[in-house]
Amino acid sequence: MKKQKNIRYLTELSLLVAITLVMAYTPLGYLKTPVLNLSFLTVPVAIGAMLLGPAAGAILGLVFGLTSFAEAFTGGGMKAMLLTLNPAACFVTTVVARVLCGLLCGLVFAALAKLTKGHSAAYVLGALSCPFFNTLFFMGFIMLFYYGTDYVQGFCATYGVSNPFSLVLAMVGLQGSIELVVCGLLASAVSKAVSLALGKSPALKDSKA
Repeated sequence: MKKQKNIRYLTELSLLVAITLVMAYTPLGYLKTPVLNLSFLTVPVAIGAMLLGPAAGAILGLVFGLTSFAEAFTGGGMKAMLLTLNPAACFVTTVVARVLCGLLCGLVFAALAKLTKGHSAAYVLGALSCPFFNTLFFMGFIMLFYYGTDYVQGFCATYGVSNPFSLVLAMVGLQGSIELVVCGLLASAVSKAVSLALGKSPALKDSKA
């Protein structure tokens, strides 16, 4: 029985890893417009974190982060500049931030699911926490490592702000709000439906006890 559970876990995790990679390297993962560059890669991370646990969330966050770090070498833009300024800090900003967002999403959902016994609110809040933590750590690390650089100070001048907190709000703004809503709704809906279909819902488990 334990072996079957391990195989099932690895199969489900592998499927979510594959989905993350497909999204990362196709238009499914990003919506690029002349104004915004939206990422939806927190969706599979949140689904894995809620259905398979914090460790799976961390692994999926790692996959997300590594694709983001790789983009710094090939994609140009902000990540390429961060890589040029400080490669080690760029790795922390793109990879460690995503591992933390997946891990914490799983922990938040586990606590909420236990508290609410699988109520839909646990899925919604758990899913919302993933893009929230992603933005928090990604932008937080940028401010921590790069705020004093001419590159980031240029953004301060552009947005007319004079402190890291105001700069984060100005840079995230509409983009962060859209990611939060879209990723939160998609991940919560899919996770709740799959959880019920597979009998993983805490509410179902309690009813069978």
